[in-house]
Amino acid sequence: MTLRFRRPEAHAGDLIFSWVLRGAAMGLPALLFSIAFFLFQRAEPAIAKFGWGFFTGSVWDPVQENFGALPAIYGTIVSSFLALLLAAPLSIGTALLLTEVLPRRLASAVGFLVEMLAAVPSVVYGLWGIFVLVPWLRQSLEPALARNLGWIPLFSGPPYGVGMLAAAIILAIMIAPTITSIAREVFRAIPRQQREAALALGATRWETMRLAVLRSGKAGVFGAAILGLGRALGETMAVTMVIGNRPSISASLLEPAQTLSSVLANEYAEAASDLHLAALVEIGLALFAVTFAVNAFARLFLWRRTLGRSAR
Repeated sequence: MTLRFRRPEAHAGDLIFSWVLRGAAMGLPALLFSIAFFLFQRAEPAIAKFGWGFFTGSVWDPVQENFGALPAIYGTIVSSFLALLLAAPLSIGTALLLTEVLPRRLASAVGFLVEMLAAVPSVVYGLWGIFVLVPWLRQSLEPALARNLGWIPLFSGPPYGVGMLAAAIILAIMIAPTITSIAREVFRAIPRQQREAALALGATRWETMRLAVLRSGKAGVFGAAILGLGRALGETMAVTMVIGNRPSISASLLEPAQTLSSVLANEYAEAASDLHLAALVEIGLALFAVTFAVNAFARLFLWRRTLGRSAR
């Protein structure tokens, strides 16, 4: 006798719930493409007039309606990567301290304070940068750098206080809590048996952290760093308040500069012509593209790492 199992009929509520989930899942990519289409449509006058010269030009003159975004692109990339270079070692070290060194109660208290730093509004960081960081840089750090390392192009020029270095420090402080929190969760997810195995083989405490924790969690740490970089690329208010907002390209970190987001924050409300407005929207389109490219690279890297591990 053959038994036949009937497929259970789906209830109306299950069908509605399923289609709601599908609509939500499809809505997010649709929203992403709609934002890109809106930016491209509004930026079309500037794209038609300047073409690729918009991204290679270094002159930004709203009076003559001559717009080049290369200084802003340069400032965005340099300040963000310099902030990541400053924040990543500090954040990874803090995550190791919270998961591997401190007692659990003290680690919970310190971890809470670190997470609270991520909740501070960017304008508050900007105010702190103006009244505390910039005077310290102008009076103490930048003169010392120019005096001792002024022969290096990175530290040449007068100590303005505001500039690329101030923006990078502010961004590093802002993205450090994000990288620390994610790296801490990555380290927590590593099985305790790996640490115990390393200790049983005679490894020291540092060797255990390096071999059993850092090596196992490097893909997750990379993802945390990319998320921090994504925030740095799009940060607006704090950077606008301390970077100096000068449309120039300089090898010195002491010189004022500008970023894509700072150009938008400073000029969007005062755009005097349609072409000026279109150029600002194209700035937003460039920022959108840079952020999308960085996150796509991170996803590709993690995918290749995961594929390589599964193939072994």
